[in-house]
Amino acid sequence: MRRLGHHRLHGKAGGVGTKGMVAKLSIGVIVLLICTLSLLFSFNIGGNPEPTRPSKINVEELWESADSGGWRPSSAPRSDWPPPTKETNGYLRVRCNGGLNQQRSAICNAVLAARIMNATLVLPELDANSFWHDASGFQGIYDVEHFIETLKYDVKIVGKIPDVHKNGKTKKIKAFQIRPPRDAPIDWYLTTALKAMKEHSAIYLTPFSHRLAEEIDNPEYQRLRCRVNYHALRFKPHIMKLSESIVDKLRSQGHFMSIHLRFEMDMLAFAGCFDIFNPEEQKILRKYRKENFAEKRLIYNERRAIGKCPLTPEEVGLILRAMRFDNSTRIYLAAGELFGGERFMSPFRTLFPRLDNHSSVDPSEELSASSQGLIGSAVDYMVCLLSDIFMPTYDGPSNFANNLLGHRLYYGFRTTIRPDRKALAPIFIAREKGKTAGFEEAVRRVMLQTNFGGPHKRVSPESFYTNSWPECFCQMNPKKSGDKCPPDNVVEILESRLESVGDPDSTSQTNSTVAGLER
Repeated sequence: MRRLGHHRLHGKAGGVGTKGMVAKLSIGVIVLLICTLSLLFSFNIGGNPEPTRPSKINVEELWESADSGGWRPSSAPRSDWPPPTKETNGYLRVRCNGGLNQQRSAICNAVLAARIMNATLVLPELDANSFWHDASGFQGIYDVEHFIETLKYDVKIVGKIPDVHKNGKTKKIKAFQIRPPRDAPIDWYLTTALKAMKEHSAIYLTPFSHRLAEEIDNPEYQRLRCRVNYHALRFKPHIMKLSESIVDKLRSQGHFMSIHLRFEMDMLAFAGCFDIFNPEEQKILRKYRKENFAEKRLIYNERRAIGKCPLTPEEVGLILRAMRFDNSTRIYLAAGELFGGERFMSPFRTLFPRLDNHSSVDPSEELSASSQGLIGSAVDYMVCLLSDIFMPTYDGPSNFANNLLGHRLYYGFRTTIRPDRKALAPIFIAREKGKTAGFEEAVRRVMLQTNFGGPHKRVSPESFYTNSWPECFCQMNPKKSGDKCPPDNVVEILESRLESVGDPDSTSQTNSTVAGLER
């Protein structure tokens, strides 16, 4: 345009010719635009605006792992990663609150925080809160010796803060208590937290859930989180044995699917989804919400329309039926007590009668005594991790399903079915109003747009713990140097670096820590 203006200043005839040309081109563009819009308009009026090609979901393929695209899990360091120093800046205590998923994430963050501050981590405390009624603690759920051994190249870990012996006197170190800000940046740990640690020799961060930012622009720090989550955090042998026994029984009859059916009182109260329940049930939900969550005006129809309500058991069954799963499909239900009872489960059971949970597969005394505690949740976690297909019905924040989705991705891109509740909501609402024609086809179209467990870009608000790709994955023949897999002898390299630091007490310290915890 600047050239045309300059030309007009130098000659009248040239300017007129240019004006005429521009006018003709403008008319041509307008005509073309009108024709295009008319064509699109004609397709939408009196025609079918939806794609005419049939939707296809191959159920047999879903029983296998998703396509890896040449990626494989790897959380080993790929750059210079020095071992923890012989002398650290002090001791870090944390109290991990919430359910199993929140606690796992908090443990990962605690290890990373200790690494950032060059601190000695005291074995994390698990909150025995009123919801769980479970005082098992870290040592009652996780394999402590394995945890410490796996992370020896990353941080120093002890069972408790040791006493200080000086001039023949014994002095106890009292950790200075701090409440960390939510999603605190690394800088907070390097300034506020570290300053307090150096002043008091130990700090106690409580509560410790979501207290370290998830998105960190340091791939090695993110890989450390994966080493904690997918390698160091291993349940105790008896929990692993119990879980594997359940999986073996389920798989003895072929493939099986696990479903985290989040149709429970706490989630329904949190979501504000009351209207489908009778007056007495609504009263219970409102009371629970008032006692446990911030006051907020929630309108059921609005919440439902934007996919904020957990799927009902019947809706879960209808999705699976639309995807062409038949009533012979064996399903393991990982869930607490379903709110509303059997009247909500009955339609699901009619569609898929082969339903199990850990109590029905293995009615052992240990599980029946702690089915609602951390042990029952740990068994559910392992069975869902090892199942052929996993389906969460509400993968919201701090939810049991979040970590599982990430773990199954890391475990070899195992198939997951993640319903898009927002896209499905109008389809279910229309069905409830009697518009059943084309229902299953509409559901299939939505499900075809979802990811079934393969590598995919992490987009907010998706959590790093739900999708650690690409930081915790690598390629043997990468297009980018940063995606290259670490050398095969990476453990030998880390071991030699640890030996060069020269800490002869590390092995005996580990053994004494475990022995002390097991007494």
